[in-house]
Amino acid sequence: MSKLLRRRQLLLYFSLGVVGAGGAVALQSNFRKPSPVASGAPATFAAPPLPKRQPLKEFRGISQWLNSDPLTVADLKGNVVLLQFWTFGCSVCQLTLPHVTRWNQQYAAQGLKVIGVHTPEFPYERDVNSVKSALKRAQITYPVPIDNELQTWSAYQERFWPHLYLADRDGIIRFDYAGAGAYQETEQAIRTLLG
Repeated sequence: MSKLLRRRQLLLYFSLGVVGAGGAVALQSNFRKPSPVASGAPATFAAPPLPKRQPLKEFRGISQWLNSDPLTVADLKGNVVLLQFWTFGCSVCQLTLPHVTRWNQQYAAQGLKVIGVHTPEFPYERDVNSVKSALKRAQITYPVPIDNELQTWSAYQERFWPHLYLADRDGIIRFDYAGAGAYQETEQAIRTLLG
């Protein structure tokens, strides 16, 4: 891990209040944003609190849609929506993809609509052909808008990869989770909103 990256991670820890003055925390270089690692469990991120009843935001600055024609929030009304911010080069995102693709396969017929907003962190992740290859490898068939200008990312004031938002059939966000993990809780929230 480069000294600059480690310095940035520690600065983020201090700003989030995760690290005290001693700066003692276990870091793993494969995570896109730093997180404490306890007892070998996968690192997770606490999602920033959302205002109650926050609606889904419109897709902005999308250069291309993969696996779908362009969609709007209005097109998604009547469905439970799982909005996933991710990027193919993120190892933590790769941990979540099998779960998200399984939920898409298992619950789409009941009204779940998964949207995987691909938002790159690094320049090489902006290449659409590389994104298409990643979709094929991960067997992703749900819609993937390409957010290379980070406009949809910015609309959510996003800071983490991956981040899941789950909205009810009226387009109101009811659950969100950043990082890997909480798969049972996420699936339970999906079932509850579909029910």
